[in-house]
Amino acid sequence: MTPSYRLLPSAAKDLDDQAGYLMQEASLETALRFYDATASTFEMLAREPGVGERHQSSDLRLDGLRVRRVERFPNHLIFDRPTDAGIDVARVLHGARDIGRMLEEENFGQEQP
Repeated sequence: MTPSYRLLPSAAKDLDDQAGYLMQEASLETALRFYDATASTFEMLAREPGVGERHQSSDLRLDGLRVRRVERFPNHLIFDRPTDAGIDVARVLHGARDIGRMLEEENFGQEQP
């Protein structure tokens, strides 16, 4: 079985929000490069789910969450968890955001596939 990735609803929204911002502030080409870079990074993470650093938090809901920069977009971070099939992508956030607060407010484990 080929490893795969699954975008949780918050990650899918993050991805579209960031691409929309890049399209508005930079160009359509930049937004499309961002989509391509995230897809490439997701695929690499699915093949090697242990890659990336463990996200440090005292919140037990965030246990096992890993973080990795998006290829060619170093200010954007992917938060994922390894699964038997590959990874679940929980969030895709810009590094300037209040990441700790955003992750702690996340409804992990309550999202539908």
